[in-house]
Amino acid sequence: MTEPGAGMERILVVEDETPISDVCQRVLTGEGFEVDIAVDGKVAQDMINKKQYGLCLIDIRMPEMNGLELFQWLKHKHLEMAKRVIFTTGDVVGGETTGFIERSGRPFLPKPFTPDELKAIVRKTLEEIEK
Repeated sequence: MTEPGAGMERILVVEDETPISDVCQRVLTGEGFEVDIAVDGKVAQDMINKKQYGLCLIDIRMPEMNGLELFQWLKHKHLEMAKRVIFTTGDVVGGETTGFIERSGRPFLPKPFTPDELKAIVRKTLEEIEK
Protein backbone atom coordinates (compact mmCIF):
# COMPACT_ATOMS: atom_id res chain seq x y z
CA MET A 1 0.00 0.00 0.00
CA THR A 2 1.23 3.48 -0.79
CA GLU A 3 1.45 6.35 1.62
CA PRO A 4 -1.40 8.89 1.48
CA GLY A 5 -0.93 11.38 -1.32
CA ALA A 6 1.66 9.30 -3.21
CA GLY A 7 1.32 9.78 -6.94
CA MET A 8 -1.74 12.01 -6.56
CA GLU A 9 -0.33 14.64 -8.90
CA ARG A 10 0.18 12.14 -11.77
CA ILE A 11 -2.67 11.17 -14.12
CA LEU A 12 -2.55 8.46 -16.77
CA VAL A 13 -4.72 9.12 -19.82
CA VAL A 14 -5.41 5.90 -21.73
CA GLU A 15 -6.73 7.08 -25.08
CA ASP A 16 -6.11 6.02 -28.68
CA GLU A 17 -7.42 9.23 -30.29
CA THR A 18 -4.54 11.72 -30.36
CA PRO A 19 -6.71 14.89 -30.49
CA ILE A 20 -8.52 13.79 -27.31
CA SER A 21 -5.36 12.77 -25.45
CA ASP A 22 -3.76 16.08 -26.48
CA VAL A 23 -6.69 18.05 -25.04
CA CYS A 24 -6.61 16.00 -21.83
CA GLN A 25 -2.88 16.55 -21.48
CA ARG A 26 -3.12 20.30 -22.11
CA VAL A 27 -6.08 20.83 -19.75
CA LEU A 28 -4.79 18.64 -16.91
CA THR A 29 -1.22 19.96 -17.15
CA GLY A 30 -2.72 23.43 -16.92
CA GLU A 31 -4.39 22.31 -13.67
CA GLY A 32 -1.00 21.35 -12.22
CA PHE A 33 -1.01 17.60 -12.89
CA GLU A 34 1.76 15.55 -14.46
CA VAL A 35 0.10 13.68 -17.33
CA ASP A 36 1.26 10.51 -19.08
CA ILE A 37 -0.45 9.14 -22.21
CA ALA A 38 -0.96 5.48 -23.12
CA VAL A 39 -2.41 4.65 -26.56
CA ASP A 40 -4.06 1.42 -25.40
CA GLY A 41 -4.50 -0.89 -22.43
CA LYS A 42 -1.32 -2.89 -23.07
CA VAL A 43 0.83 0.24 -22.98
CA ALA A 44 -1.07 1.38 -19.88
CA GLN A 45 -0.30 -1.91 -18.10
CA ASP A 46 3.44 -1.36 -18.55
CA MET A 47 3.18 2.23 -17.34
CA ILE A 48 1.07 1.29 -14.28
CA ASN A 49 3.56 -1.42 -13.36
CA LYS A 50 6.37 1.17 -13.40
CA LYS A 51 4.75 4.30 -11.89
CA GLN A 52 2.11 5.25 -9.38
CA TYR A 53 -0.84 7.29 -10.63
CA GLY A 54 -3.35 9.26 -8.62
CA LEU A 55 -5.94 8.76 -11.33
CA CYS A 56 -6.50 6.96 -14.64
CA LEU A 57 -8.74 8.35 -17.35
CA ILE A 58 -9.55 5.31 -19.50
CA ASP A 59 -11.28 5.20 -22.88
CA ILE A 60 -13.48 2.13 -23.13
CA ARG A 61 -13.06 1.51 -26.86
CA MET A 62 -9.43 1.03 -27.91
CA PRO A 63 -7.40 -1.42 -29.99
CA GLU A 64 -5.16 -4.09 -28.45
CA MET A 65 -6.69 -4.03 -24.97
CA ASN A 66 -9.86 -2.03 -24.37
CA GLY A 67 -10.82 -0.14 -21.25
CA LEU A 68 -13.03 -2.93 -19.91
CA GLU A 69 -10.15 -5.42 -20.12
CA LEU A 70 -7.74 -2.93 -18.55
CA PHE A 71 -10.16 -2.30 -15.67
CA GLN A 72 -10.51 -6.06 -15.04
CA TRP A 73 -6.70 -6.35 -14.99
CA LEU A 74 -6.50 -3.45 -12.53
CA LYS A 75 -9.02 -5.15 -10.23
CA HIS A 76 -6.82 -8.26 -10.14
CA LYS A 77 -3.32 -6.71 -10.11
CA HIS A 78 -3.71 -3.17 -8.72
CA LEU A 79 -6.95 -3.06 -6.74
CA GLU A 80 -6.27 0.40 -5.27
CA MET A 81 -5.70 1.79 -8.78
CA ALA A 82 -9.04 0.32 -9.93
CA LYS A 83 -10.65 2.71 -7.43
CA ARG A 84 -8.95 5.62 -9.21
CA VAL A 85 -10.51 5.23 -12.66
CA ILE A 86 -12.69 7.55 -14.71
CA PHE A 87 -14.08 6.05 -17.91
CA THR A 88 -14.60 7.92 -21.18
CA THR A 89 -16.33 6.81 -24.36
CA GLY A 90 -18.44 8.05 -27.22
CA ASP A 91 -20.29 4.72 -27.18
CA VAL A 92 -23.03 5.07 -24.58
CA VAL A 93 -25.75 3.61 -26.76
CA GLY A 94 -24.61 0.01 -26.40
CA GLY A 95 -26.19 -1.90 -23.54
CA GLU A 96 -22.96 -3.76 -22.78
CA THR A 97 -21.01 -0.53 -22.28
CA THR A 98 -23.73 1.10 -20.18
CA GLY A 99 -24.10 -2.02 -18.05
CA PHE A 100 -20.35 -2.28 -17.51
CA ILE A 101 -20.06 1.35 -16.43
CA GLU A 102 -22.94 0.95 -13.98
CA ARG A 103 -21.49 -2.26 -12.52
CA SER A 104 -18.00 -0.77 -12.20
CA GLY A 105 -19.19 1.97 -9.87
CA ARG A 106 -16.68 4.33 -11.46
CA PRO A 107 -17.42 7.81 -12.82
CA PHE A 108 -17.99 8.27 -16.53
CA LEU A 109 -17.28 11.19 -18.86
CA PRO A 110 -19.12 10.95 -22.21
CA LYS A 111 -17.36 12.13 -25.36
CA PRO A 112 -17.28 14.75 -26.63
CA PHE A 113 -16.55 16.60 -23.40
CA THR A 114 -15.46 20.15 -22.64
CA PRO A 115 -12.31 21.14 -20.75
CA ASP A 116 -14.51 22.33 -17.88
CA GLU A 117 -16.30 18.96 -17.71
CA LEU A 118 -12.92 17.19 -17.64
CA LYS A 119 -11.60 19.43 -14.85
CA ALA A 120 -14.80 19.03 -12.83
CA ILE A 121 -14.89 15.21 -12.95
CA VAL A 122 -11.17 14.93 -12.14
CA ARG A 123 -11.51 17.26 -9.14
CA LYS A 124 -14.66 15.51 -7.89
CA THR A 125 -13.15 12.02 -8.28
CA LEU A 126 -9.92 12.98 -6.50
CA GLU A 127 -11.93 14.53 -3.63
CA GLU A 128 -13.98 11.32 -3.27
CA ILE A 129 -10.83 9.17 -3.28
CA GLU A 130 -9.25 11.26 -0.53
CA LYS A 131 -12.24 10.91 1.83
